[in-house]
Amino acid sequence: MAGPDGGDGRDAEADADPDLVDELLDGKHRALARAITKIENRSPGYRGLVSSLHAHTGGADVIGITGSPGAGKSTLVDKLAKAYRDAGLTVGVIAVDPSSPYSGGAVLGDRIRMASNVGDMDVFFRSMSARGQLGGLSTATSDAVKALDAFGKDKIIVETVGAGQNEVDVVRTADTVTVLVQPGSGDDVQMLKAGILEIGDVFVVNKADMDGTPRTVAELEEMIHLRDNPGARLDSGHHGSDAFGGDEALDDGDGNEDGASDETETWHPVVVETVATTGDGVDELVETLDSHAAFLDRTGARAELERTRYAEEIRQLLRSDANALVEEELRRRGGAEAFAERVADRETDPYAVAEDVLRPIRDCVEARRDDA
Repeated sequence: MAGPDGGDGRDAEADADPDLVDELLDGKHRALARAITKIENRSPGYRGLVSSLHAHTGGADVIGITGSPGAGKSTLVDKLAKAYRDAGLTVGVIAVDPSSPYSGGAVLGDRIRMASNVGDMDVFFRSMSARGQLGGLSTATSDAVKALDAFGKDKIIVETVGAGQNEVDVVRTADTVTVLVQPGSGDDVQMLKAGILEIGDVFVVNKADMDGTPRTVAELEEMIHLRDNPGARLDSGHHGSDAFGGDEALDDGDGNEDGASDETETWHPVVVETVATTGDGVDELVETLDSHAAFLDRTGARAELERTRYAEEIRQLLRSDANALVEEELRRRGGAEAFAERVADRETDPYAVAEDVLRPIRDCVEARRDDA
């Protein structure tokens, strides 16, 4: 029985292109672009490629940027990338765009989004299709992050399309999740209550030169306050540079916001104001992101996040591959429509069909289990 990728079930490494892997690890941008194209298109051998790169990952800090359309995500990502380059860091950017209903490709992929970093070879930008997952990260995007990580990028920024609650997908890839909201967007703030509030590590009120900024900041802080610790002190008027040294965001677990590093240390989301078009507030945002990265390393939370991500990735791959096997077996039996006809004629029932189709797969699994 062929595998989900059309292969014959061989070890994933067998289909890897060793020359492509070596060139990517040697820092050749053309090889990186080819590898991500192979990954996005799910071309034969892409699994072997990702498997070969896995041992070389783990060095990048991955930042997820999400939020509603129009919040200014692309402009802010541009300014963030420039700030990191000014600090001497290399940057990879993956922008997950809505999928074209015709080609499956990124319909916004041709737009110019990195104006401040044009010609800088140490900023690698790629627009990718969400492949029908309007909330964000397809498996292909996660694999592309691994390619950038193995390549040696210091910072990887993943910008997702804005589609409400589905943005929680970004958690599967990002170490730090940054949620953008624009001033006066009461509906956007209310939307956060539907689920995205729980995933944000940093909240950014972009376009902070617009009317309604103080109210939006206050609403966000109140929501964070109620989420984390209803009894804690809420200082709604403090958004200055003092908030970015770590004391405002960190808690020792006993309500003492002294930044103490111990096993009970937790991170409380910070609200930052920016004007991405002018760069105002970007330095403060970078400091906040750095503070969260330091927190992850200091407390061991980064390793815990990584284990959680890999566990979810394994489950997702198993579900996808198992579904492909079932679909193939169903087609071999004449397809769902043929079974549906028999069910409609009361010759059988859906449970019996499911048992019948799954039996050879189950028998194979049980036989291998017994051999082990």
